[in-house]
Order: sequence, then structure tokens, then C-alpha cells
Amino acid sequence: MLAVCLAAGAGAAAATESLTLKRIAETGIISIGYRDASIPFSYLDGRQRPIGYSMDICHHIAEAARRRLKLADLSVKLTPLTSATRLPMVVNHAVDLECGTTTNTLERQEAVSFLITTFIATGRFLSKKSSRIDTVEDLRGKTVVSTAGTTSMRHLAELNATRGLQMKIVAGKDHAESFRIVETDRAAAFAMDDVLLHSLAATTKRPSAYHISGEPLSIEPYGIVVRKNDPAFKRLADEVILDLFRSGEISRIYQKWFQSPIPPRQINLQLPMSAQLMKAIVQPTDSGDPANYK
Repeated sequence: MLAVCLAAGAGAAAATESLTLKRIAETGIISIGYRDASIPFSYLDGRQRPIGYSMDICHHIAEAARRRLKLADLSVKLTPLTSATRLPMVVNHAVDLECGTTTNTLERQEAVSFLITTFIATGRFLSKKSSRIDTVEDLRGKTVVSTAGTTSMRHLAELNATRGLQMKIVAGKDHAESFRIVETDRAAAFAMDDVLLHSLAATTKRPSAYHISGEPLSIEPYGIVVRKNDPAFKRLADEVILDLFRSGEISRIYQKWFQSPIPPRQINLQLPMSAQLMKAIVQPTDSGDPANYK
């Protein structure tokens, strides 16, 4: 009985350090926000369950919170998010962890906090091979789509203005819709992070019909999002990621989602780990400055 009391006391002490942990301790629930089409980071499988690289990392964090609070059981509430709602849902306490493909930027850090970077993408654009588009200049005067609420949309608008490309920029509500806009010839190209473009093309009937540009538009460090001004919860979650890095478990998780057949169609993306990500694993950072990832 004394051991039970001591365990409960340790859990209560941990909860008082953090509003997030306090809420989890009181409710027995941790809320994870997910994306439904950000393959292979956070998406729905054949049974409409959210799975992926980011989701696996978030489940490790949820388990660490359960252990820290000395809870016998912890329910995981899964909440769907979009590019437009993901940050407000964190700020408004609707989710405790946003587990998708959110780029860590200095601007976003004013509203939320990012955990240690777990992936580094490069902004590029996808088009049909028949369009013969490979450089930014090839986009001049064309209709280009990106997903609403993303850094790619902002980079595209800035590029259009600074270089006078006279593009018509349209917004898709999510990555799947943005891809369909190109697929149905309503836009010549889709500007987004290269790994997402590669994943979307790989799931089509004719992946070879699409081309991803060689000219990069931006560097996009991905981080799991948590509420600002809760350093105790961020420390707990960051320590989980550091443990994954130190133990080498992150390499197994990476191989599972990027170099092995994945549900629901058992497609293998065959994407080796980039030099930038290898560096970030050896030298972990939660920086929102793209220059720190070169």
C-alpha cells in the first residue's frame, strides 16, 4: 500500500510541473492530432486508423507520459486535423500532440512549441512528365497549386512576387485534393515538400507519369507540435525522441515507413535517410531556422 501511495505521489508531483500532464493525469486521456493523407507520416490505413512515422513517435511519447504519471492505463484520443486547423487545435488545448508534417518555423514558434526535429524535407514541385516542368522559371504564367495553411503556399506566393512569375496560385484543402488538381489538369504543378510529393505519386496507378523538380524551393524541418509555455511536457517528449536517437530505434522506425512495404497497398517508397536527417540525429535540435539544417 505504501508503494502505491508513493507511486501516486510521484505521478501527482509530475503533473504539477505541467498543465498538459495535469490534464492527462486528471482525465486519463492524452489527445493526439493526426493527418489523414500525409503518407507515410500520418495517414489512414485500410481500416481508417491513423498510422505512420510521426504517429509511431507520438505513441512512444504517450507511453512515456503514462509511465511518468504512474498510470495503470492511458487512453489515446485521436483527433483529425487539417493544415488550417492543426496549430489552433494545439493552442486551444484540443490536442496535446500534433503528429503530422508540420514545418518548424520561427514565425510558428511565436504561437506553439516544436519538439526536436524528426525529419527534414525539401520544398519542390510535382507535375506531369508531359508538361516538361523542372525549374521555377518553367512555372511562369501557369496555374500552380499548394495546400492551404502550409509553408509551401507562403514560399510559392513570395516566389511569385519576387520573380514576377505571373503564376495563378490556387489552394487545395489538403494534400490529396492538391494532388488531384494536378492529376485532373486544373493546375500544371503542385508545390509541396518533396517527401509528400513522392508519397502521393507512389500511390497512383501510374507513378512514372509524374516528375518532381530538381530545383529546391526551401528546407522544411518537421517537428511534432506541443503547446507553448509548458517546458516540463516538452522536456519529457524531447527526452523520448533523444532516447530514440541514442538507441538507434529511430532508424528502425524510419526503415519501417520509408524503406519497407506500408499499408494499405504495401507500397515501398524506397527513400533512404538523407544526410541532413542523419546530421540532425547526431546533433539534435529544435531550431526553426532552415540554415541550421544545411
